[in-house]
Amino acid sequence: MSCEDLVCARCAHPVAEGRCAQCRAYRDRMHHGFGGLTPATVALLLIVLFFLTVALRHLAGL
Repeated sequence: MSCEDLVCARCAHPVAEGRCAQCRAYRDRMHHGFGGLTPATVALLLIVLFFLTVALRHLAGL
């Protein structure tokens, strides 16, 4: 779900427009809701974890 799909209960406008303080706060929370981790960062971390696992398994087999 994105903020373009949401309607603010306070001002009855789309949250993406950010017309009131509540809209702006919720829009900011949705865009930064991963604790600073973007989906691309999470994907990169998973790829690094995969390659580390493969490398450790390879070294343990030698």
